[in-house]
Amino acid sequence: MKKILVVEDDPNILEVTSAFLLSEGYEVVPSENGMEAYGIFESQTFDLIIMDIMMPKMDGYTLCELIRTKSDAPILMLTALGEEDSELKGFELGADDYIQKPFSYKVLLKRVESLLRRVSPDTTDGSILLEIAEISLNTETFQVTASGDPVELTRKEFDILRLLMKNPGRVFTREMLLDQAWDYEYIVDTKIINTHIKNLRKKLATDKIQTVRGAGYKMDY
Repeated sequence: MKKILVVEDDPNILEVTSAFLLSEGYEVVPSENGMEAYGIFESQTFDLIIMDIMMPKMDGYTLCELIRTKSDAPILMLTALGEEDSELKGFELGADDYIQKPFSYKVLLKRVESLLRRVSPDTTDGSILLEIAEISLNTETFQVTASGDPVELTRKEFDILRLLMKNPGRVFTREMLLDQAWDYEYIVDTKIINTHIKNLRKKLATDKIQTVRGAGYKMDY
């Protein structure tokens, strides 16, 4: 059973969210503020952490930063803040995903399942299977399928797709994608990323890889 820490200062949201996740088969530990949550985190092991941003005693940004010094457990942020800067700050501090209030619990469940699936090893060969919509990617065998059909990718295309699928919703600049897919022993024009993205969209026959104007690219859910 997967264990989830839920941190939320609104008692109604905390109660309903905890009850919902319990009904879906998860073990849930609730907490009403960041400071209390960090104490709980230090004494227990969690598969996933769901946290609000605006909280008393310790906000979600600080809690996220502290947790990231000790754990790679996925972090999902709940926030009423709609500004892009707030979302980017969460990603910069190590959050894996965010969802804005008010949110659908069906959507929350999909986000939780997606985050847990991305870090759960395949028990047969130790590989990790990433899945978004019709696309599947095996990190160890380098196999990629779209709608069940095998897709042949170059190693650079595979590396870019793997990064995007591990972080759905997160925006990556061309420089960030280059840093992941190329060694900086030589200079590579960032425009080459545009070509690889175009090839990925064509080979996968998908619109899930989205262009964020003036920023870069992201993988949609």
